[in-house]
Amino acid sequence: MIKLANFFVSLSFAGYIKIIPPGTYASFLSIVVLFPIVEYKIISLEIFVVFFIVFFLLSLFFISQFSSSTKSHDSKIIVIDEFLGIYLILLFYDQIKIINPYVTIILIFILFRFFDILKIFPANIVDKRLKSAFGVILDDLIAGIYTIIILYVVNAYY
Repeated sequence: MIKLANFFVSLSFAGYIKIIPPGTYASFLSIVVLFPIVEYKIISLEIFVVFFIVFFLLSLFFISQFSSSTKSHDSKIIVIDEFLGIYLILLFYDQIKIINPYVTIILIFILFRFFDILKIFPANIVDKRLKSAFGVILDDLIAGIYTIIILYVVNAYY
């Protein structure tokens, strides 16, 4: 089970990449995988939402397993949370699309990484106080929400 948990939480071992920060690499990889699905509407939004819920629940389980096995909390190897943060943003893709898809996706990447790294309130509180699988994921979802809000506002005035 630990091998499966390791594979899942590291996003197919992307969390082990050390050339660039694992969170940055995982965010980029998540965009590469998920962007075509939303841009070309490969699956319906409803199915995309269901998959998000499934990934979220599996992430809670596997992060708990991995953290318990490695006696760690929010290890740098765990990058499934970046995947979920990007995924959450892309659930709102049609509402936040700006100028063209490539500008939008670049802004998503930059803003998400900015908010994920800075951990602006309440993400900083979550990161420090919630020492659980949910806490590992929640700060990235908050970064995703901030990204959605910024792009939504920009889109409203563009």
